Amino acid sequence: MKLGAFSVSLSVKDLNTSRAFYAKLGFTQLAGSMEKNYLIMKNEDSLIGLFQGMFEGNILTFNPGWDTSGLDIEDFDDIRKIQASLKASGVTLISEADPETSGPASMMLTDPDGNMILIDQHI
Repeated sequence: MKLGAFSVSLSVKDLNTSRAFYAKLGFTQLAGSMEKNYLIMKNEDSLIGLFQGMFEGNILTFNPGWDTSGLDIEDFDDIRKIQASLKASGVTLISEADPETSGPASMMLTDPDGNMILIDQHI
């Protein structure tokens, strides 16, 4: 199963303070904006999403179809294929992608310890 780029999506109290902190760790802004209340920060192949006021808690995020620079890749498993495989394995999904569509879609699930996982395909 090819899940694509991995990042941790953090719910932050103050986007500017968090941006400054992660910059000290060598992260630079890859995407997002202060005006949209989110930043995607990158340090080599590590990605951290900083989100202010968008959700509670932290989320493990996978992006099928993207590499760690947010660039489209050709060889990836479509989210609907991933979803079908997870369901066939008995994994319970919180939200699902419409299997009758194509292109961008997302789904959510939790691991056995309640950690939220987002699989978010943008292409």
